[in-house]
Amino acid sequence: GLFGVPELSCPEGFQEAQDKALQESEQLVQKACSTPPGPETVMIFDQLSDSLCRVADLADFVKVAHPDFAFREAAEEACRNIGTVVEKLNTDTELCQSLRRLLTDEMVMSSLDPETRRVAELFMFDFEISGIHLDEEKRKKAVDLNVRILDLCNEFLIGTHLPNKIDKHVLPEHIRYNFTAEGNYLLVAGLHADCPNDLVREAAYKIFLHSNAQQLRRLEELLASRNSLAQLVGYDTFAHRALQGTMAKNPETVRQFLEKLSDQLSKRTQKDFEMMTKMKMKLNPHNSMLMPWDHPYYSGVLRAERYNIDPGLYCPFFSLGACMEGLNTLFSRLLGISLYAEQTKRGEIWSEDVRKLAVVHETEGLLGYIYCDFFQRPDKPHQDCHFTVRGGRLRENGEYQLPVVVLMLSLPQSARGAPTLLSPGMMENLFHEMGHAMHSMLGRTRYQHVTGTRCPTDFAEVPSILMEYFANDYRVVNQFARHYKTGQPLPKNMVSRLCESKKVCAAADMQLQVFYAVLDQIYHGKHPLKKSTTEILKETQEKVYGLPYVPNTAWQLRFSHLVGYGAKYYSYLMSRAVASMVWKQCFAQNPFDRAMGERYRREMLAHGGGKEPILMVQGMLQKSPSVEDFVDALVSDLDHDFETFIMDS
Repeated sequence: GLFGVPELSCPEGFQEAQDKALQESEQLVQKACSTPPGPETVMIFDQLSDSLCRVADLADFVKVAHPDFAFREAAEEACRNIGTVVEKLNTDTELCQSLRRLLTDEMVMSSLDPETRRVAELFMFDFEISGIHLDEEKRKKAVDLNVRILDLCNEFLIGTHLPNKIDKHVLPEHIRYNFTAEGNYLLVAGLHADCPNDLVREAAYKIFLHSNAQQLRRLEELLASRNSLAQLVGYDTFAHRALQGTMAKNPETVRQFLEKLSDQLSKRTQKDFEMMTKMKMKLNPHNSMLMPWDHPYYSGVLRAERYNIDPGLYCPFFSLGACMEGLNTLFSRLLGISLYAEQTKRGEIWSEDVRKLAVVHETEGLLGYIYCDFFQRPDKPHQDCHFTVRGGRLRENGEYQLPVVVLMLSLPQSARGAPTLLSPGMMENLFHEMGHAMHSMLGRTRYQHVTGTRCPTDFAEVPSILMEYFANDYRVVNQFARHYKTGQPLPKNMVSRLCESKKVCAAADMQLQVFYAVLDQIYHGKHPLKKSTTEILKETQEKVYGLPYVPNTAWQLRFSHLVGYGAKYYSYLMSRAVASMVWKQCFAQNPFDRAMGERYRREMLAHGGGKEPILMVQGMLQKSPSVEDFVDALVSDLDHDFETFIMDS
């Protein structure tokens, strides 16, 4: 069976696994309601969470990645059913009462350790954001809103990826071949951001981002429903609800962070736009106004011209085997951890090119498993991500339930007889996703509710982004980057040039991220919105980003992160700020410092979500960072390294 779960040897097994989980959860609900308040209450709640998550988490992965449609469909169904049960449990007053009895018993609460207390409070938070404190009619409304939001999210997400059709005669004949033909129509399925032809990029931008009435209605209803739910359960806005428990804590801090960052970036961004405009004038004298479809392309041209970073020159040094070896060396020196390939049993994996790794600590033994689903295949989404399939927790019998995760990448299949070669970007993504996996392996909490990456969103990206700093450090890269034919190491100046090239137009790239984050905050802020979502987009784009809005486009309808990162898109920037501070203060001097590695594990990875994120950051940095510190960390990363600059000059 998939992941060694016996029921999942066929799609129908999802029904069986689901029924088993629901049966188990019913028994645990009864047990929770009849247990006197104490640490056991939290233990039962966590078991309840575990029995449902074991099916839901696994199904979450299978529904997007399994090559067999029947499996994907069965998993989708299981996700929906378990989701409905969770919503019902979150509004079960008797179940909530058993937890409230614990939380209001001061004597018992004071005897609990901090992690158990926090987990109890997190479970109560789940009840409260589902409206447990409301009367029956309002509670039912909260459940209905949650279900509606789930459906809208799925519909909106599908809509963000759908291609747009256009009569082929609308486009000049010489550019039609860039798009897929379907009878008399052309399908535009993306922005063609890397295409050297300005006209192709302009056409793709205007057609792919053309407003769509149905998708617009979905977005408006989604934002309004989220706001109604937040207000129903006692929050001013959806953003206030979403930011509870995060590092930022509230929308005011996020706004302050984004405004200060935008101020610090503005001069640099202007310079970047001026450089891109000059480049556009040089290549296209007839039309030199910089437009939104130009930014990704011309920043790439500038990068290539200034640093000659041809991925083809780097790929031979980054074979997949060498990169995995590099990760193994790094983890071994920093954390005492090794990765071992393990044989899989029949039916355990969903594609024959999936590899299973055992994660083993030098003294603690086996910590968990990572399934590596690294290669492209038909119907597999083109995204790099990390899935928790089973969370770690301390079982009732004293054994530790080992965490299981999947790392999904989209690497090209290698040519016969040659190894898989990674571009520098793919290598960095591999390190990034491995950062999440290590968090899952080392966040060995007593409770699976807060295991590994089950922590606030603005902290969850810190371990993965920190790994990018390691991937860009010559001392680390030099351990593994060897030419697959000659064994020659990657020259130091090639690594330096690669790192410096990433700083070309980096301010403008970051400004674009700030714009997306501000937009997300406004959409999830005070309702009713003062204007339509498109008018807000236009206003914010011109004010925060600086490149003109293009009439009749509605980029927000392609903003898929509004689903998974609603009111939290800023998280990526804030996590990067923390990772930058940790790197500079703790690892820049020596990326293999074992004492620092142990401190990093102890202070930041070990707690999963069982400790307040800002306390973990304080423990690591030995000071409490301010919003200004976050902004300074991000901006100082944009400065060029003087040594490389001199060498290249």
